[in-house]
Amino acid sequence: MEWFTAPDYWLTRLVFQRALAAVYLVAFLTAALQFRALIGSRGMLPVPHYTADVPFKRAPSLFQLHYSDRFFAVCAWSGCAVSAALLAGVDSMVPLWAGMLLWVLPWLLYLSIVNVGQTWYSFGWESLLLEVGFLAILLGNDEVAPPIVVLFLLRWILFRVEFGAGLIKLRGDACWRKLTCLDYHHETQPMPGPLSWFFHHLPRPLHRVEVAANHVTQLVVPFLLFAPQPIATAAAALMIVTQLWLVLSGNFSWLNWITIVLALSAIRFPTDPPSVPDAPLWYVVVVLAVAALIVFLSYRPVANMVSRRQVMNRSFDPLHLVNTYGAFGSVSRVRYEVVIEGTADAVPREDSDWREYEFKGKPGDPRHWPRQFAPYHLRLDWLMWFAALSPAYAGSWFGALVERLLENDRDTLKLLRRSPFPPDEPPRFVRARLFRYRYTTWRELRETGACWDRTYVREYLPPTRLAETAQRS
Repeated sequence: MEWFTAPDYWLTRLVFQRALAAVYLVAFLTAALQFRALIGSRGMLPVPHYTADVPFKRAPSLFQLHYSDRFFAVCAWSGCAVSAALLAGVDSMVPLWAGMLLWVLPWLLYLSIVNVGQTWYSFGWESLLLEVGFLAILLGNDEVAPPIVVLFLLRWILFRVEFGAGLIKLRGDACWRKLTCLDYHHETQPMPGPLSWFFHHLPRPLHRVEVAANHVTQLVVPFLLFAPQPIATAAAALMIVTQLWLVLSGNFSWLNWITIVLALSAIRFPTDPPSVPDAPLWYVVVVLAVAALIVFLSYRPVANMVSRRQVMNRSFDPLHLVNTYGAFGSVSRVRYEVVIEGTADAVPREDSDWREYEFKGKPGDPRHWPRQFAPYHLRLDWLMWFAALSPAYAGSWFGALVERLLENDRDTLKLLRRSPFPPDEPPRFVRARLFRYRYTTWRELRETGACWDRTYVREYLPPTRLAETAQRS
């Protein structure tokens, strides 16, 4: 069936599948190490409370059928194991149907996690991983050549990721049209990386060039993905270079990496394909039927892209088969950070011994230089960035976070870089204050060694204590 397969893309499929398995592995590892404090039975947003209110058809998940922390851990670590097996190429050592089932497992497990993850899993790269992971089921293994229609659908996702992001920028913040957004973005992005300070201090004319190049990459180059080779390969390679630039400039979880994985699916590597038999009829029928479904479901994201009221990062079905994407339709001009502090003093005063909690990724101590965490996702740190934008973004979980800090909850403290209190001596009071952060200048960096300068703005949460503590006092 020459019309159905593309033998020249066999190495493309191999590289794509191994890279996707690596992203899956990071996603499951993130879930396994963080879930207890975030969505566990005693987490800030417990899964059992969510599934009691949300029906299965709205959020299909294994955890709708049963939940315990042990069961979640088994699922998350099983996802790690299956992803590692796929990374090692086990899917190529089994029959075609078994290889497809192996790819079903991480998709089903991660879908179950995302659909009960609530605000902690509301990021666009969650849906993107699921949409790409679903198509990976249909790519086959060494028993068949890669199906042309699946390769096309992967490019279709990449097109929507890039073109949708480009449109949301043009329709959103005026600084994208004026080419000035990067005057602020590296300083105000959710989680800066170790090189973000240097990117911010690049000459402003170079920032203009960066924005203009971004517009070309997102609004023009995506159309070239559907051109003949080698034009499509060149377009995908340019997207990969752009994404690697973003990897260097910030910590965007696995958003850049999954986009790079997608771009790999459009690259035709120069190699001689192995000889394989024709695809079995059942496989052809399954692939074409699912492809038709994906094309049909694509109506809503296309309608969203052409709409003047375009939205970012929304899933149009509970299985996350087809979604809409976008990033930074607006760019903050000023960076705010919520700084959480605790004290052991019996009466909280302004001159009390307030000690600051340090997060792993988000800015805190002005002298602490940011680290590179992506593609690992520090979910609490990201939500703290949103909390600083508006308390409304933190209404569902911030109070629970403070409560667990007052309890010295072990699982919650594991999400932090440093707690200022010993495990057996929790604080009596916890408060939160809002600060304005800005990058220091070259001169300030040399004189103080601090990459940030911060200024107190206002109280975010007044001194708070546990109810039982109040009764004992």
